[in-house]
Amino acid sequence: MKALNALLLAIFIAILMITSRWIGQQAYTWMPPQATAEAKHVDDLFSFLVSLGAFIFLSILGVLLYAILTSRAVKGDLSDGPAIEGNPTLEAVWTVAPILLVLWIATQSYMIYQQIDLQGLSPVVHLHLPLEAPAAAQTEDTAKLAVDTIDVTAKQWSWFFRYPGGSTSTELHLPVNQTTRLALRSQDVLHGFYVPEFRIKQDIIPNRTINFSLTPLKEGKYRLRDSQFSGTYFALMEADVYIESPSAFHQWLTQISAQHPLPAANPAFIEHTQPSPKTFSSGWVAVPPAKPPIVNHSSHP
Repeated sequence: MKALNALLLAIFIAILMITSRWIGQQAYTWMPPQATAEAKHVDDLFSFLVSLGAFIFLSILGVLLYAILTSRAVKGDLSDGPAIEGNPTLEAVWTVAPILLVLWIATQSYMIYQQIDLQGLSPVVHLHLPLEAPAAAQTEDTAKLAVDTIDVTAKQWSWFFRYPGGSTSTELHLPVNQTTRLALRSQDVLHGFYVPEFRIKQDIIPNRTINFSLTPLKEGKYRLRDSQFSGTYFALMEADVYIESPSAFHQWLTQISAQHPLPAANPAFIEHTQPSPKTFSSGWVAVPPAKPPIVNHSSHP
């Protein structure tokens, strides 16, 4: 009888593991496409956590169903169940196992942070061109310098980007299969750099430079959003992100470097300066947007 019970328990655990693993694999389809190498590591961790949660949930559900089906009191029996002393072995297991599991998850999360190479806990000094100074003309050789750092600047309510060599744009362009470092800064309040396909949502803190590296893997057009509420025109603070081949990236960089810097088209600034006559007036004073950045290339609103 004991052998049969052990066999049934083993079969039950095996079914739980297979089912939980299948549910964890389905978690990959719940997320947007993976556009960076870092996204795969984040999704792997998410899939494991879903598998683990499914295993715990199904285990508890199975024990409850088993108890309901096999340990029901007879009709009319209102007596208490037998008093059972504590089980030291069981208590030790359910104390140590969760601790080890949480430590393992924390270690995996820390390793992912290391792979993203996040640096933002202390002020970092950089030598950069003025944030909105007009860019000097570049030659093709100048544009093909290694893409070490792209400056990302957020302000109410616009993004703009400075590339090696000084060219600026309100679009973020990244070469595929090349590691690029982004230097995040805010000119006013707290903002958040968020591209769902990158699996990155990083706060941008005023008076700090936060650096991290990423390696784009999937060419295409994506959308950068501000993940932190930053005021009146928060919903309009978006920017296009393009992942393209290195040759297309350098061709675009060379092309915009020859363009004369002009104020960027900014939906928040346009909406503030040219309000619709049908706009409902709440009586609240709106925070005026910062002046549009001066860039070589601007997206259309």
